[in-house]
Amino acid sequence: MGIAKHPSVVTLPATQAPYPSIVEFLCRAFPGISRDQWVRRIHEGKVLGDQNEPITTDTPYCPSKRIFYFREVETEPVIPFAEKILFQDDELLVACKPHFLPVTPGGRYVEECLLNRLRSRTGLADLAPLHRLDRETAGIIIFSVNPKTRGAYHELFMRRKVEKIYYALAEVNQPPQENQWTVENRIVQGEPRFRMKTVTGAANACSHIQLVEMKDNRGFFRLQPVTGKTHQLRLHMSGLGFGITNDRVYPDLQPERDDDFDRPLQLLAREIRFHDPVTGADREFQSERKLAW
Repeated sequence: MGIAKHPSVVTLPATQAPYPSIVEFLCRAFPGISRDQWVRRIHEGKVLGDQNEPITTDTPYCPSKRIFYFREVETEPVIPFAEKILFQDDELLVACKPHFLPVTPGGRYVEECLLNRLRSRTGLADLAPLHRLDRETAGIIIFSVNPKTRGAYHELFMRRKVEKIYYALAEVNQPPQENQWTVENRIVQGEPRFRMKTVTGAANACSHIQLVEMKDNRGFFRLQPVTGKTHQLRLHMSGLGFGITNDRVYPDLQPERDDDFDRPLQLLAREIRFHDPVTGADREFQSERKLAW
């Protein structure tokens, strides 16, 4: 069994009384884990409160209180690709993630994630990712090293002061009449819950997309997201009729199967730029990874 060395955290949301029990809340928040499993973990001291104290099944629900727990999986897949550290100082660590490796623990993955690989490799227990990247996507991820300055970097992403450039490959059945698009729409959670969808309403997602080159019936695209919604680029490319090569979710959800390591999603987080609010330097990082062009 794979058991996380570092805890994950969930915050108890505000809700009206009568409050649920801690066990009831955990079952609702994580429906893939049975009630018996949560009770066992609590009895084994694997679910902790804010002060690192083991909770019990009688611990009262307290809105805004944080609960720490250690993820467990029966068998954890091994991702046979290595990450690369591109930069490290007292404030930031910049890494290039391979395809198929999640950034943080989730689902079947506990130790096989970029965060825990880097914690083990560097000894930096306080590492925290400053943004997200899909498990299927390769490319640059920035981590905060220093908790004291973490808020300043989080604010950069919240204020959209970070420029990110992605590259993608997609099938292009016939040359389009234009080669640049700005896609703005509203993205919400779909069904199943990991699949996003577009709906009518105020736009909350924006991407600039450019077809740079064509070869036979394939296109090489440069993507610049303005916002950072889950699966935004995959959904926007699919909406234009350019489903990204080897995408198993968009435009059509394919049956679940084991990863095919010979067919990675052809999406790469290639470049990232920002003005460092702590050091005052202009930062620019580029991935050395290539797509199958």
